[in-house]
Amino acid sequence: MGEDVCEIVVTGGDAEWLSGYTRTLVEERLVACGHQFAAIRSVYRWEGAVHDEPEARVALHTRRSLVPEVVARTAELHPYDVPCVIALPVVGGSPEYLRWVVRETKEPEGGDGA
Repeated sequence: MGEDVCEIVVTGGDAEWLSGYTRTLVEERLVACGHQFAAIRSVYRWEGAVHDEPEARVALHTRRSLVPEVVARTAELHPYDVPCVIALPVVGGSPEYLRWVVRETKEPEGGDGA
């Protein structure tokens, strides 16, 4: 069951925006839930300059097969030109929790749910 679930990390400059974004994805059944850190610090290079900025981060739990839809929806909703959206494998966990994640998310568009 763990191979069917992944965690998608998304960051944003505004914790309130990130909360609303997470709620939208849960309502659309693209993710089962999101665990948000309201305050992180991001150090990165952008357009030739090094930035050191406060951000927020959310860990979204979903089916691996929904990653392309989450990436596409994030591109539509996110205010950044190039948002951080990375999917990490889940190698195990509580079987009940992993089943819950699958139950609470939809079948992928045009997919067979595999």
